[in-house]
Amino acid sequence: MPGNTFGQVFKITTFGESHGKAIGVIIDGCPAGLKVRLEDIQHDLDRRRPGQSNIVTQRKESDTVEILSGIFEEQTLGTPIALLIKNKDARPKDYSHIKDAFRPSHADFTYSKKYGIRDYRGGGRSSARETAARVAGGAIARLLLNYYTIKTTAFVNRVSDIELEKDYKQLDFNYIEKNIVRCPDPDTAVKMIDFIKYIKKQGDTVGGTIQCVVQNCPVGLGEPVFDKLHADLGKAILSINACKGFEIGSGFEGTKMKGSEHNDIFYKEKNSIKTHTNFSGGIQGGISNGMDIVFNAAFKPVATILQSQQSINDKGQSTEIQGKGRHDPCVLPRAVPIVEAMTNLVLADHLLRHRSSKL
Repeated sequence: MPGNTFGQVFKITTFGESHGKAIGVIIDGCPAGLKVRLEDIQHDLDRRRPGQSNIVTQRKESDTVEILSGIFEEQTLGTPIALLIKNKDARPKDYSHIKDAFRPSHADFTYSKKYGIRDYRGGGRSSARETAARVAGGAIARLLLNYYTIKTTAFVNRVSDIELEKDYKQLDFNYIEKNIVRCPDPDTAVKMIDFIKYIKKQGDTVGGTIQCVVQNCPVGLGEPVFDKLHADLGKAILSINACKGFEIGSGFEGTKMKGSEHNDIFYKEKNSIKTHTNFSGGIQGGISNGMDIVFNAAFKPVATILQSQQSINDKGQSTEIQGKGRHDPCVLPRAVPIVEAMTNLVLADHLLRHRSSKL
């Protein structure tokens, strides 16, 4: 199965299934001498782990990470870094009822037809459980970016039609981790949480959007043709489970503007070149321009619902399916660290590529 590796210079390869013995990641291309503490990796995993609040799946996984190689005395060696996360609360029997049936809007049907076999235990490799490995790899990327003072922050800015209407520059990012939905506006966060709880009681699910802001990104990351920085960010974010949309800068709203309104006008401030507006989202011609990189990611409602639905089985016969087990009523709170991780992986990869772009 191809497609398990991401990146060109700073690369990760993830492995494992949702209800197998373990999941993990191999990180290659990380420079030697980077300080890495186990708690730095665990911190991001704790933000993604299941069971952290009453509006996410109640699967009880500590997501405790083990370092198998590549780090010695809290420093990277320049060799492949192997990180392992054992599955402690796997319950394959929760999925025995869909062993031969295809759940609506899941990967069951397509996976089965493509490979002729599938792991029905929570979707196996196609499960969002795999993203824990990405977050572990992204934590190493974050430490590399920290060395260059590049900061990535993501937060929930919409749940269904409950939207955070403030510009990110008006927000206190310190509030993101102070509520279970990870929205930096207290009043909006309460409305979002109440609505998710309401949807959960109905046995249903809900989607929304996450905004991500990258600050202190230097000018020059990205390539002008196929490896445009925003194109690689788009691929990274759209590879996350349940993500159905990506827009950067003005996005679709920019299509309603005239060129004279949309152009970001340059000016000089001390020794830096900046723009008065940032409709480009910090990237022009596929290359970062030094302004904040700002994008939105859209996530659909979780496909597993605790309501009866009609479907078919692997023999093409009609059947009825009802979700069982432990599932998120809304993926957004736990997707925030995943969005940050994938963003950091892209930036780390392009940062290392950029270092060799000129003398």
